Amino acid sequence: MIEFPNHSRSYDRTRRAVRFWGHDSAIEASFFIEEEALKRIQPDTGYDESSLLNAFDSNRDLICAAAAKVYVRGTRGSYDLVAGNF
Repeated sequence: MIEFPNHSRSYDRTRRAVRFWGHDSAIEASFFIEEEALKRIQPDTGYDESSLLNAFDSNRDLICAAAAKVYVRGTRGSYDLVAGNF
């Protein structure tokens, strides 16, 4: 089962997404939530790094629940969350 004990996150300008990590026992998986997905969750979010990180922080439980649904153990190193996941 995937868990999200690490609260660190960062904005990836190249991918235009916020990156965060989940852990399934000793396996670490990277997750990316795209800007448009954050805008769907919190429509008043700006496109600057600070606004996107704040939107992530304010909706962390919802985002982690969606990430857990798309996670399949050991199949890939990273997972993308898009607007359609919300």
